[in-house]
Formats: sequence, C-alpha cells, structure tokens
Amino acid sequence: MPTESAEPSAFDVAPAWQPLPGAPRLTQAAGQLLREIEILDEYGARRVIPIPAERPLTLFVDKRELVTLMTLGASPELLVLGYLCNQRLIGAVTDVESITVDWDVDAAAVKTRSGIEDFERKTARRVVTTGCGQGTVFGDLMGQVDSVKLPDAQRARIRQGTLHGMLEVMRQRNSIHRKAGSVHGCALFRGAEMLMFVEDVGRHNAIDTSAGWMALHGVDGGDKTFYTTGRLTSEMVMKAAQMGVPIVVSRNGVTAMGHELATRLGMTLFGRAANRHFLCYTGFERFDSEPEPQRPPVRLVAG
Repeated sequence: MPTESAEPSAFDVAPAWQPLPGAPRLTQAAGQLLREIEILDEYGARRVIPIPAERPLTLFVDKRELVTLMTLGASPELLVLGYLCNQRLIGAVTDVESITVDWDVDAAAVKTRSGIEDFERKTARRVVTTGCGQGTVFGDLMGQVDSVKLPDAQRARIRQGTLHGMLEVMRQRNSIHRKAGSVHGCALFRGAEMLMFVEDVGRHNAIDTSAGWMALHGVDGGDKTFYTTGRLTSEMVMKAAQMGVPIVVSRNGVTAMGHELATRLGMTLFGRAANRHFLCYTGFERFDSEPEPQRPPVRLVAG
C-alpha cells in the first residue's frame, strides 16, 4: 500500500512579508506533498519512489460552487485567493473575509464581505484552456487586454547578467520536481533575488498561487520578473500581466497566441531558458543584452 513520505517544501517565501491591513483570514492547510509507491523498473528491480500527491479542491464562494482545482496543495489558500484575483472575480483581497480549506471534504470555502457583483454573469462563460490539469478561464481573455497597464521599458528592465543569476538560483533549487517530477514551478524575482517559489501539478495553479501571495502582501509587480517551468500560453501571459509583471522567463517555449498577446501588452518573454541559454521572444527594448562570446566553428579534419 502507498505510504506518505517526507519531502522538500513546495512553497517558500523570503522572510518579513506581512499581509495587507484588512486581508482575509486564512487557514494553514498545506497538504502532504508526496507519497511513496512501489514500482518495477526496466531491470526487473522493485523499489520505492516518491510521486506528487495530487488531490481535488472544490471552491465554494459564499456557498456557491465555482470550480474544482486539481492541486498538490502546497498553499491552497493562496491558490484560491490568486484564482479569484486572476479571474477578476474580486477587485482586492479586502473583498474577501476568509478562506477556509478542509481536506476532509476536499473543499475551500470563501466568504466575501459583501458578495461578488454579477457572479452569474461573470462565471457564465467557461473556457477550458490548454495543458496540465486543463486550466479554466471565466469570461473573455482577450477582452481584458485593454484594462492591463504595465510600466514602460525605462522603468522595468532586465540585464543578461541578472537573467543568468536567476537561472542559476533555479538550477540549484531543491525542488519537488527534482525529487519526483510531474509538477511545475513558479518563482517571483526582484533582480536575481528570489522572493517566493511554489510548485503544483499544473502551471495554472502555480501562477495563481503566486498571484495570491502578491495580492495578500500588496507586492507590486512592476519591478519584478516572473519565472515558470511551464510553456507561455496566452493564459499564462495574461495572468502575469494581471499581476503587473512585465518580464516573464520560462524554461519552456511560447505559443503563437502567447507571443501575440505579449507583443500587444509590451511584455518581454524569455523561453528555453536554462543555465546560460535563452531565447528572447518579445520586448527586446526591456532587455540589456550582454552577448556571450561566439564559439569558434567546429572544423572537421579529414582522416
């Protein structure tokens, strides 16, 4: 039978961040992140390995069911808060009185201070998005573009050396992914300093948890850079923009719609970023390039 195991933390933050005045009351219901199972490998050997402990979390807002999220449960309260923010169902964290997560019933109960205006209209159109866990977006994603304002290129920039520093921080990270795979990670950086890091079974959940942490603590995204292991789809780009973060770095690539949206918003996207390698897809004007020396061509010597 599967057993629970100890594991590295999948949610870490820099110290000394305090919630905003009037922020909601949150439970602290982080779930068990890994389980151990017995497997049979290609050599015919039986051994025990850890796997992520995915679980459902059904979200109720003022006793009305909204959606079920499949999550690792590293910081479920912030996941719920960030989801509400990124779906534009709440305007500020002070709109929420409390978020209570109970794993006995796999549910999160959100109590707002005065309800959500036009709840039925806002949640009437549901779009199932691409990728891990099939994220869900309510409303018209592209229709929200004109409401997003990001700092200009003179106030929000990144040097190539800073990007290398970020990637080195991520390379050295002791993560759930390194131990068990099957998860995505997201991190928020100020320069090369990592402010917070979270992993979840889906990139949608990881970015929503990041958004929840920023909203709870009143962290402005204008001078920050967002890192994700997941591909940059239109939804990921839009959520980063809603968080006010103009620069996004991914270990993966970008979709055509993600590229189009970032160009329209004036965002800078980096992809295929690992070690000292990267591709800058959009927003070259925010990037202070410090090019690597060109490698000499390889010459083949005839034998």
